[in-house]
Amino acid sequence: MTYRSFGSTGLRVSPLGVGLAEMGYGLRLDQSGQASWILNRALDRGVNLIDTAACYGIGEELVGFSIAHRRSEYVLSTKCGHVAAGYQGEPWTAATITDSIDRSLRRMKTDHIDILHLHGCPITVIERGEALEAMRRARDQGKVRFIGYSGDNEAAAFAVESGHFEVLQTSFNLVDQRARTLLLPEATARGMGVIAKRPIANAVWGADSTPGPYADSYFARAMAMLADGPLAAGNGHGDFFAAGAADGSRASIVTALGYTLSFRGVGTAIVGTADPDHMTENIRLLEAALRLSPQTVGELNRRFDRIGAEWEQLS
Repeated sequence: MTYRSFGSTGLRVSPLGVGLAEMGYGLRLDQSGQASWILNRALDRGVNLIDTAACYGIGEELVGFSIAHRRSEYVLSTKCGHVAAGYQGEPWTAATITDSIDRSLRRMKTDHIDILHLHGCPITVIERGEALEAMRRARDQGKVRFIGYSGDNEAAAFAVESGHFEVLQTSFNLVDQRARTLLLPEATARGMGVIAKRPIANAVWGADSTPGPYADSYFARAMAMLADGPLAAGNGHGDFFAAGAADGSRASIVTALGYTLSFRGVGTAIVGTADPDHMTENIRLLEAALRLSPQTVGELNRRFDRIGAEWEQLS
C-alpha cells in the first residue's frame, strides 16, 4: 500500500478507507464476526483509515469489537453533533457534543479519536461556536487529535473558509464534481486533509439501471454524461481490463474510484460494504484505479462542466 500525506496534519493515509455506515446500519450485533473479518482484512492489506459516526447505527461498536486491539494500525475518524444512540438532548449543543465524544470513546474502546467531524450541521451552528468550543476542549484534553467538518455545498464552503477545521469530508466523484471547484482548491491551500465520501458514485457509471432508489439522482447524472458516448479506449475502462478485470461493472467502479483519487487534494476515499468479498475486491481494484489516465479525468471534467455545473453535491 502506498500512503498519502493528509494535508498539514502529519498523518499518512491509505488512498482507500473503510466507511462503517453500511455495516453500522445493515448488521446486527450478533453479526459482528462479519464486520470483524472485513475490518481486519482491510488492515491486513494496508488500509489504515476507518471512518464511522455516532449516528451510524452500531458502527462505532463494531469498530470496538473488531479492531480495538489493533488501534495503533489505523487512523480513526468519527462524527458528532446529531442526537443518536438513544441520547436525550438537543443537537449541536456543547453537552451533546461532549457526551457524544465520551460515548464514542467507550464504544470504540479507545482513549482518543484521530479525526472528529462536526457532522453535516448548517452554517448557523458553526457561527454560534458552541459545538466548536466543545470539540476544542476535547482536543485540549487529548481525546481528539484533529477537528473536521463533514458536509457539502455552501455549508462545507463556509466551514473551509472559516479556518476552524483541519479536515474536510465531502461528497466527490465523477458525477458529483462540485467540490472540484467549490471546495478542493481552498481546502488544499489551507492544508486541510480531505476525505472523499461516495467516491464510486453508488456504482452508477455504466450501469444499465439504477442500483436502487438511493442512487436515482446519480444514475440520471451518469446517463446525461454518458450521452456523449463511451470514454476512449485505453482511458478508464480499458485501463482496468488491461489489469485483468473480469467484468464491466467492476471496471466502471475503477473508473469512478480512479477519478476521485486523481486529485492532489484528496487524501483518501472511503468505501463501505457489509460484504467480505466486496471488501477484498475493492482492495484489489485500488491498484488499477490509481492508473486512471489524465485524458480520462479531463474528459470527465469537460462533460460535467458542460451539463452539470449547477448540480449540487448530494449528501
